[in-house]
Amino acid sequence: MVGVLALVVGSGAAGAAETTFTFGGYVKVDAMLTDYSDGEVAAGNGVRDFHIPGAIPVGGTAEDADVDFHARESRFNLKTETALDSGKKITSYFEMDFLLSPGGDERVSSSYNPRLRHAYFQYGNWTFGQTWMTFMIIALPDDLDFVGAADGSIFGRQAQIRYTKGPWQFAIENPETTVTPFGGGGRIVADDNSVPDLVGRYNFKGDWGTFSIAGILRELAYDDTSSGGSIDDSTNGWGVSVGGTFKTGAKDDIRAMLSTGGGLGRYIGLNFTNGAVINSRGELEAIDSTGGFIAYRHFWNDNWRSTVDYSFLQVDNDVPLTGLGANKTAESYSVNLLYSPTSAITIGAEYMHATRELESGVDGDMDRFQFSAKYAFSFATKSN
Repeated sequence: MVGVLALVVGSGAAGAAETTFTFGGYVKVDAMLTDYSDGEVAAGNGVRDFHIPGAIPVGGTAEDADVDFHARESRFNLKTETALDSGKKITSYFEMDFLLSPGGDERVSSSYNPRLRHAYFQYGNWTFGQTWMTFMIIALPDDLDFVGAADGSIFGRQAQIRYTKGPWQFAIENPETTVTPFGGGGRIVADDNSVPDLVGRYNFKGDWGTFSIAGILRELAYDDTSSGGSIDDSTNGWGVSVGGTFKTGAKDDIRAMLSTGGGLGRYIGLNFTNGAVINSRGELEAIDSTGGFIAYRHFWNDNWRSTVDYSFLQVDNDVPLTGLGANKTAESYSVNLLYSPTSAITIGAEYMHATRELESGVDGDMDRFQFSAKYAFSFATKSN
């Protein structure tokens, strides 16, 4: 990305006038006490770091609560903004953190590999690179949990080409299909798509807050013939999402999202359900799902604030195809108290209760108490 920008910015035709470099990010430490009602979660599993609806243990035996400390959500980002003599500008953004990455342990160094979050540049109305999914409406709760209200959230980042014109956004994005075998079983990550995901979104904005409507059309595809299988099929998936942030006072707000579709799969609930299931004829059938959340944030004064939220996801499985081991529902609620002595520092505590249920009726709960402290930083410099 940096090399491409250097070529564009440095070309005589472009006529670069000045580039502003902004370095930012935050340092965050999380301390968590988590109790699982129906099983144990191994060290290194992502659900030990933040709420992943599909990873809550079910049908097992309860053990003692787990204590985890980590600073893996800490992140660093770099933004460049180059003004051109033509009056246009080129903006780039790169960000990384350390969540869900291998390379570390809790025995000696607690070191972890960095992972890519964002890497994109914008020129005019165009965005090229990896960033938030266009189908994702930016209205997440003010929670200490990394995602917050993950069950009913459209959430993710991926490579894309996006065009923005006023309130309209259109994008083609990297496709991927997750499949449930006939009768149930482990998730199949197909990687057999031949058509990108197509996304459109319209954004409203006013003194009252923000509101967005998004739609997606996607191909669900799976081909195992090269490995000796007999399945080579595809079907269509679709989804609609609405949501936004609505002001209820000088600082208070309500944040909400509601999404539904056939074949949403990986887009909702951190891939709580798959996009499609294989039927008895070796064909793909899209799996329907509906989810959402609502969160209310209240400022007690200039330094203290709280958020309470509820999130859910309901999957409409065809049980004879998916089997009784398929995820059926996920729910969570949380409440927190946050203190910011300055705009750069946030210290707080949060309680979350989350549940996961299978089609068989087997379920499991998670109760988590979390303490976090975060320091955000940002500074800029210019170069001619």
